[in-house]
Amino acid sequence: KQGIFHLLFSFSLTGILSAIGNGYVIYMTIKRKTKLKPPELMTVNLAIFDFGISVTGKPFFVVSSFSHRWLFGWNGCRFYGWTGFFFGCGSLITMTVVSLDRYLKICHLRYGTWLKRHHTFICLAFVWAYSIFWATMPLVGWGNYAPEPFGTSCTLDWWLAQATVSGQSFVMAMLFFCLILPAGIIVFSYVMIIYKVKSSSKEVSHYDARIKNNHNLEIKLTKVAMLICAGFLTAWIPYAVVSVVSAFGEPDSVPIPVSVVPTLLAKSSAMYNPIIYQLVGLKCPFSSSCCKVMKKQKHFRQTSHLLPAVKYSSSHL
Repeated sequence: KQGIFHLLFSFSLTGILSAIGNGYVIYMTIKRKTKLKPPELMTVNLAIFDFGISVTGKPFFVVSSFSHRWLFGWNGCRFYGWTGFFFGCGSLITMTVVSLDRYLKICHLRYGTWLKRHHTFICLAFVWAYSIFWATMPLVGWGNYAPEPFGTSCTLDWWLAQATVSGQSFVMAMLFFCLILPAGIIVFSYVMIIYKVKSSSKEVSHYDARIKNNHNLEIKLTKVAMLICAGFLTAWIPYAVVSVVSAFGEPDSVPIPVSVVPTLLAKSSAMYNPIIYQLVGLKCPFSSSCCKVMKKQKHFRQTSHLLPAVKYSSSHL
């Protein structure tokens, strides 16, 4: 019992830190008077989804865990399952869009420079619509939400795959469109980025200072995005594996104590992003990797008239 208490206390602390960290990002966004850059818009959208996971899911789980049973009834179970899946799916699809943006900016400059702020809003609208669609499907008859095996939280009813053909199609569609496809796009994007950066490092060294600054900005943004995606996938893939085994394996193939750990790891994923911002040395009031580098670019533009050679080369780009 003492070990369970310590585990729940740690999880509660994780939820509080996650809400504070992501809430701070949202607060600083509201406080800002200038327009947000596209990477900053993506960061804020990710913070909103992570904040949603923290404030709508964790309190229900913690309170029920202390009571050793689900306390909020069937409608509460469906609400908890919907919010958890909606915000989790939204986070993953946001990271997928970010990875594609990084891929275009680094590997296909022609398309990367074409992407503007209004394109970002279109992408964010797609993220929200995509997440709402898949999270709502279980509420309208295709699939369902059900309690977890340990009985103190709710999730997608993976066990429908063993009951009906409709249940199998539901589980397979969710796995493909809400995990395998987004994760595949993320992995492909960053593998191609790594290859491109390695192959073009010598070429970039011959560019003038402004192009180098822009290139360094894109690389820094890409590193942050890679860390965020790696943290998310590390947290959620064990849970996905356990869910697949439960859906298509033998009944009780996953012991209840084993299923608890991946669930707790997945539910703690919302805390990682504010920590990542600090690990990469972001000291700005707004938690976006643009800030520090953009300040350097501004300083360069203000002093560029002192550098005739740079001014001459940049005027011919």
